[in-house]
Amino acid sequence: MVISAFTVVRNARIMGYPVVPSIRSILPIVDEYVVGIGQSDDDTRGLIASIGDAKILVFDSHWDTSRQDGGHILSEKTNEALARCCGDWCLYLQADEVVHEADLDAIVRSCRAYLDDSRVEGLLFKYVHFYGSFSVVATARNWYRQEVRIVKRATGAKSVGDAQGFLVGDRKPRVKWSGAAIYHYGHVKPPDKMGEKHRHMYRWFHGNRFERAFDDFQYRQIYGLRRFEGMHPAVMRELVAAQDWTFEPGLDLRQWNRRDYKNALSDAVETLLGRRLGERKRFELLE
Repeated sequence: MVISAFTVVRNARIMGYPVVPSIRSILPIVDEYVVGIGQSDDDTRGLIASIGDAKILVFDSHWDTSRQDGGHILSEKTNEALARCCGDWCLYLQADEVVHEADLDAIVRSCRAYLDDSRVEGLLFKYVHFYGSFSVVATARNWYRQEVRIVKRATGAKSVGDAQGFLVGDRKPRVKWSGAAIYHYGHVKPPDKMGEKHRHMYRWFHGNRFERAFDDFQYRQIYGLRRFEGMHPAVMRELVAAQDWTFEPGLDLRQWNRRDYKNALSDAVETLLGRRLGERKRFELLE
């Protein structure tokens, strides 16, 4: 059994992506790690080279920065990397996603267990979303609870939309649980870095109309914030220890927007009914 990993990244340092810990987190269980590097205004290529592992296979990927098509360029670039993978399984991590070392064995066991099961086309991961601080997690329903992050190469699965999910042909992939979680650090970095990231990301969707909207970015008290009670992956602990800003979860209805009130109402309905209604799922979970 051969496991490939793949990702795409550009301007990793400018955007504050923990791409080095991300890649290192799964290097022990993969046979190759394909990295598509877009043209960058920082030393992203040198950052990747600093890992110094022969499993890492880098290729240049040109990003058309004039596009504003809702992030679809992200799936296009992701598919460029996926097409270069040679493994039976292809494990996708975005540049701000990390796997805990405690979950590595579970991932390998699942890959072995379902390798020859033609029904299974991918593996599903739970998500832990950090927000504002390495000690705070976001749990509201707009923060996706699970996503497919491993697909079988033989299925011809393709990344779609903004690269959050996959399709096999024109349908959702059929999946089993991986037994692992993804730690998502895309919304935890110094406020000025977070504002800069938002500025760059919004350009893909809206051009420069929001150019000044993030000059004084501050994390707000959104609905569903909780204290993180677990342990971070070992590869992230240096970054966690270096946090030099503070953000504490609290209740401040003055900072809530329409989505926050909608999430609060949805959670109340879910508690009443004992199940979640209307959750978007980009997969078919097999029994």
